[in-house]
Amino acid sequence: MLSIAEARAAVLQEVRPLEREEVALADAQSRVLTEGVVSPHASPPFDNSAMDGFAATAGPAGRRLALVGESRAGAPYAGTVHDGEAVRISTGAALPAGADGVLQLELAREEDGHVVLEEAVTAGRNVRRAGEDVAAGALVLPAGTRLGPAELGVAANAGAARLLVARRPRVAVLGTGDELVAPGQPLGPGQIHDSNTTALAALARAEGAELVLVARVADDRAATQDAIAGALDAADLLLLSGGVSVGPHDHVKPALEERGVAERFWRVALRPGKPTWFGVAPGGTLVLGLPGNPVSSLVTFVLFARPALRALQGADPLPRARRAPLAEAIARHEARDECVRVRFDDDGRVRPTGPQGSHVMTSLLGAEGLAVVPRGNGALEAGSAVDVLPL
Repeated sequence: MLSIAEARAAVLQEVRPLEREEVALADAQSRVLTEGVVSPHASPPFDNSAMDGFAATAGPAGRRLALVGESRAGAPYAGTVHDGEAVRISTGAALPAGADGVLQLELAREEDGHVVLEEAVTAGRNVRRAGEDVAAGALVLPAGTRLGPAELGVAANAGAARLLVARRPRVAVLGTGDELVAPGQPLGPGQIHDSNTTALAALARAEGAELVLVARVADDRAATQDAIAGALDAADLLLLSGGVSVGPHDHVKPALEERGVAERFWRVALRPGKPTWFGVAPGGTLVLGLPGNPVSSLVTFVLFARPALRALQGADPLPRARRAPLAEAIARHEARDECVRVRFDDDGRVRPTGPQGSHVMTSLLGAEGLAVVPRGNGALEAGSAVDVLPL
């Protein structure tokens, strides 16, 4: 069996970055930049006030200055401030020529067309300097950046109305098994509600994917063949939940073979998630066969599908693991690394969310990461440091 790292490397080796497209800034949420954003101008573009107050030349407290005008945001004072003068100024308004600083409103009083400054004005007081945030010509967002609200704001501040991004990966999700019933439908003998297609589709969307197919497939050879054929034609990544074993009712692997999907690996030294399967279709579609147990399905998505989706878009495929000590001892599996659902204590240690069976979906509730407990004998003692992959 491959290690987690070896299996992930095998997946990423087959990734071919998607083509790029230009989109409006308003439509770029969660997309990944394929070309960096450079600011053509400084930010702020001019010296401006950090306070509502009065702009004046530098000088001591107690001065009585003539009010000669006003500088408002979008309507700067056109003249020059001289000694003995002051200009009323609003937050964000351009600092007038000649002024050295700004005294805030509450530290001054107006009387008969003048203002008395109760504190000294020093050079730069309450002034935001031009270029203090971004210099003209600076790269503010490099290629490979996933665009969230902050990134979109930075792009807008740089004046970018349209952005070059990777096309959204097209993902198909197929849940296999006669036992699966749609949520909301009554359960018959031996049946369960299909949670995997819902969870996997949500995980894919969170990575910026476009869902082209989400369906359940019965344990029928012809139905399985038809569903896989359609998915391979439409998707960049096909996620299959269940059916990749070798039982008489597992039709997924034969259907993939008939479509020319070349197996790259089957089985990973992982708990949960040992029977994970990966292959590549002749047209380049990546195919991940994930275990049917719901926790195994999510864990293997995080370990293998998420990196693939990020790499397809040109983003960093591997979020940095956090190193943290265990709050309690955890028994180790002698042959497989285990991904334990954990949450962080206030002191930064991690502890399991509860029972860790691959069928225990509630272990995912409140989980903040997957602690990778390396294989071995005995238990990994409390206080031992482990890698924690973010969820």
